[in-house]
Amino acid sequence: MLIADISGAIGDTGGAGIQWLAHWDSWFVSLTFARGIGPEELAARLGALPDIHPGPLGAMDAWSMAGETVDGDGVARVGRWGGWSFAVEHGLPAGAERLAEVSRGGVEAVHLDPQPDHPPRQFAYARDGELVCCFGLGEECWRGGHQPDFLLPELVTAGILAPDGAYVRPEDEPGEERDRLTLAVLEARFALALPRHLIEETPLPAFVTCTR
Repeated sequence: MLIADISGAIGDTGGAGIQWLAHWDSWFVSLTFARGIGPEELAARLGALPDIHPGPLGAMDAWSMAGETVDGDGVARVGRWGGWSFAVEHGLPAGAERLAEVSRGGVEAVHLDPQPDHPPRQFAYARDGELVCCFGLGEECWRGGHQPDFLLPELVTAGILAPDGAYVRPEDEPGEERDRLTLAVLEARFALALPRHLIEETPLPAFVTCTR
């Protein structure tokens, strides 16, 4: 399956960024990004079943297909934007469980899960086969991974954490603004961008992924 590069260089992102994800409320949809491999390889590392090729699907068709798969499987729509391959995962996200595997061989991988039904939104970053850092948005004081302080300098500069890792945002701050601040940090640190219309409206090459 030939997958075209939807955009050109990092600078050709149209100002999309990822901060709009603070307002995204799609259920059972998450995003996995990978830098250093193409979209087809990303799908393979997410557990794509080799003999099932549904062809390009929009979000609604992918969601419908995810509901028809065997319990535990999902559908990944893949492409490339701004120097990163990406997968829009419908159903159970393979990226949440396989991020270290996705990042093997010097690859960088980022997983974002909005979880509107079970907040907070989740972030994880892996590199070269290792989970580097992970946390929930709004819960940055509780960080995991092999290098939990990997993003601490950026989070301190953004006024989200104190140098000792304590959370410093106001308790009454609206959740969407709180999440947007952290997404802005991730957007700048990893040069992430993905237009909303691309993942919600555009038909993209699709793969059935097995999370078992």
